[in-house]
Amino acid sequence: MKRIPHTFTIVFFLILFAALLTWIVPGGEFVRQTVDVENADGSVTSREVVQNDSFHYVDRQPQTWQIFSSLFSGFCDKADIIIFILMVGGAFWILNNSHAIDIGVMAFLRRVQRLNRYLFFQKIGVENVIISLIMIMFSLFGAVFGMSEETIAFVVVFVPLAISMGYDSIVGVCMCYMAAHIGFAGAMLNPFTIGIAQGIAGLPLFSGLEYRFFCWIVLTIIGIVFVLLYAKRVKKNPEKSPVYKLDAYWRERSQQQAESQVVYHTTRVAWIVYSLLGAVLVWCAVRFPMTTIAVGNGSSQICLMPVFAGLFLLTGFLALRKSVHFFILDLLIFTIVYLIVGVLGYDWYVMEISALFLAMGLLAGIADSQRADDLAKLFLAGCKDILSAALVVGLASGIIFILRDGKVIDTILYGLTRSLAKAGEVTSMGAMYAFQTLLNVIMPSGSAKAALTMPIMTQFADLTDISRQAVVLAFQFGDGFTNMLTPTSGVLIGCLGIAKIPYATWLKWVWKFILFLIVVGFLLILPTLFVHFPGF
Repeated sequence: MKRIPHTFTIVFFLILFAALLTWIVPGGEFVRQTVDVENADGSVTSREVVQNDSFHYVDRQPQTWQIFSSLFSGFCDKADIIIFILMVGGAFWILNNSHAIDIGVMAFLRRVQRLNRYLFFQKIGVENVIISLIMIMFSLFGAVFGMSEETIAFVVVFVPLAISMGYDSIVGVCMCYMAAHIGFAGAMLNPFTIGIAQGIAGLPLFSGLEYRFFCWIVLTIIGIVFVLLYAKRVKKNPEKSPVYKLDAYWRERSQQQAESQVVYHTTRVAWIVYSLLGAVLVWCAVRFPMTTIAVGNGSSQICLMPVFAGLFLLTGFLALRKSVHFFILDLLIFTIVYLIVGVLGYDWYVMEISALFLAMGLLAGIADSQRADDLAKLFLAGCKDILSAALVVGLASGIIFILRDGKVIDTILYGLTRSLAKAGEVTSMGAMYAFQTLLNVIMPSGSAKAALTMPIMTQFADLTDISRQAVVLAFQFGDGFTNMLTPTSGVLIGCLGIAKIPYATWLKWVWKFILFLIVVGFLLILPTLFVHFPGF
């Protein structure tokens, strides 16, 4: 059996390759200008875009010692994601110390197994229903509000669930991370890709929704079928899983919990936590009685804070009457609920989400009667456990700095787009799509890529009579699929680090499926060249 290189080794050699390109590829730059782009809520945001016909060659900037300083630059650039990973890791370590998740997973599986009494669930398999529903939910999150970084926090929940159902950590990652990014690729209302790209292309925001919705359905079904087939094969023969030996950590943890005698109890301090947190949520309900939820190009005001405050008071009380473990699970569930509300209604990002999970971890630890020193030690242990994932995020980000500082990204972009000028519609469309797909490997930021490529791509579209909407669709697919395999994606590396899956193992497992998705994406783009869909 061939030895799989460590993730750090793979990424460092990619940095060396990027540095080599700066010695071979001529230096070049586009002139950029600032334009105003309308957002979904009607507000205007200034963005830097490329001027047409502004490319010019500049002096070559070969990278040498910068291959070492790129780690520092990568850490600075991805500091928010790195801190997010560390804070989530520390918070969940505190929560895991209470064994609340393990107890919740086992209780959930016991309830689920009861459904096997019914013929319908015997035929289709209750586990298949669970996986499908979870994937649909996360795919919808990715399609509507661009869920990406948030999936890092869910890996800790769904990997143990997958292991307990007899699957592997890959299935757990697919249930949240892959599902969200399939939805991200087939997005309907994602403001970070569709909104920005259409704004720069001069199109009505979120126009062409009908065909995009069809694409999302197709891609989500393909993703679910792929994961279910793989899950069935792993459950039939667990040793065929590429991470079977690596999952020993998760299996041992699950086995230890199954064998341990759970003492259900409720601490006095847990009631205090419940009372104080309930008071805070009631204050928030009074302070924010209505929440404006922006979905796509529309918005609506919903009475969310009062409803969720009332639900927490009820469910928290019932949970505490049973055990502090179920109260901690209730904390986790409402953390996820408020995360979704914060993202959709209050423009939360990683800073607010990090604070939310940190508060959850501390409250869970206090409810479990942990002392302040114990909480500090548990938090540091969690950070230590997840540190390698945080480090590789900074290292992978260094690849982009090497290419950017070496002045080669614009030259590569210019060379590829220049070759499209004399091609036919189908060839041009395929080349644009291929270019966006390849560019995403080294530049996973959708918003940055939209600002860089859309001004140029829309001009080529006008010359070849291709719909600008089709160009946006090509950008959307090209930006989405390769997010699930590029080592420059901090979200991917973070999720794999938490799940303890080596990048090389994931890449070997997923590349054929991503290639299939890329082909399906091209087949979905082709009809837009010959059929007049609404908005195209």
